[in-house]
Amino acid sequence: MKVRNITLAATLVAALMMPAVFSNAQTGTAATSTANEAIRPFHFEAPEEKLADLKHRIQATQWPEAEIVKDESQGVQLATMKALAQYWATDYDWRKVEARLNALPQFVTNIDGVDIHFIHVKSKHKNALPVIITHGWPGSIIEQLKIIGPLTDPTAYGGKAEDAFDVVIPSIPGYGFSGKPTATGWDPAHIAKAWIVLMKRLGYNKYVAQGGDWGNAISETMALMAPPELLGIHTNMAATVPADISKALATGGPAPAGLSADEKNAYEQLDFFYKKGLGYANEMALRPQTLYGIADSPVGLAGWILDHDARSYSLIARVFNGQSEGLTKDDILDNITLYWLTNTGVSSARLYWETAQNAKGGFFDPRHLTIPVAVSVFPDEIYAAPKNWAEQAYPKLIHYNKLAKGGHFAAWEQPKAFTEELRASFRSLR
Repeated sequence: MKVRNITLAATLVAALMMPAVFSNAQTGTAATSTANEAIRPFHFEAPEEKLADLKHRIQATQWPEAEIVKDESQGVQLATMKALAQYWATDYDWRKVEARLNALPQFVTNIDGVDIHFIHVKSKHKNALPVIITHGWPGSIIEQLKIIGPLTDPTAYGGKAEDAFDVVIPSIPGYGFSGKPTATGWDPAHIAKAWIVLMKRLGYNKYVAQGGDWGNAISETMALMAPPELLGIHTNMAATVPADISKALATGGPAPAGLSADEKNAYEQLDFFYKKGLGYANEMALRPQTLYGIADSPVGLAGWILDHDARSYSLIARVFNGQSEGLTKDDILDNITLYWLTNTGVSSARLYWETAQNAKGGFFDPRHLTIPVAVSVFPDEIYAAPKNWAEQAYPKLIHYNKLAKGGHFAAWEQPKAFTEELRASFRSLR
């Protein structure tokens, strides 16, 4: 990556004082003009000074000593972080993914005083089914880039014209290129309402929704609101855990007797996650503003993002150890760098706090949806939902499939399988 030949001090001052260049200002303030409801084109270009500052901060990292165990039980391992930092500072090129993003139709529209950024790619095929796809944390729109082509242009990727989709991929408020709310209240229910408004603004009188992680919570909440335009949803991180299982997990006791092999596997996965994997979520739900370190240190931000779930971390560690996986080094750093350049480490964390203020149940508790639901189960997700749990949680279950490979970032890790799942899931709703 080329860096301007200016003094380090001047570089840092310019970077700290110069925000990223947006074609539309990011704002969380209330709109006073109906013009803000218009759909405006969006373009992003990071200032070279900001990229130089990023490189300097990575190289100036104050490292802790290595973990004193031989596994990841104390957190993200020093060797993985140093390998990531070395590649980030020397070989990684943000401009590549920036060009990919800017080659896509991107837009901003103001909803309830917050600018909502979204990608909107229409299919060339007639009768394409509109789908709104929502990312989660610690993801972003970067998660979905690999599935846009196969969904909108299926004939170019081994599919049929009748499987085509119009694809809408918004950035959650406080994430990526969307505005950062300056008032409380932007919980999944508020976001779900905003997505319904967005699809109406785009002129869609029928559509489907897809999501995992927060994307599932938002999509399921849309389903609860049951706008007549929403035909059904697809999830790759279903909320299906029965009440007796939730109770057993809460007490930390053994799994209930009589569970099937799939149920026992799901119980063990959830038990591990609740006991050893919820640290990040607890902190963000209780004290998101305390996370100043991830706004100030790129390596701090990267470590926080990597420590989401054990299986995703293991995959990422293997990638930076030179192994070939569903994600590449560039994939991983594209997402982290987006967080860094938009300074959304803390603002994205607030979604956990917002949700905790009004939580009425566990994240995986069934929401009793009445519209059609499709479920794809990837084995390395936080938990693999058994079919009988899905059938109980979703009375109108129209598709259920267990995949052979893939984890939390399914569309990103396994785009071909994910695309095939969406085609099969929604075929009956066209």
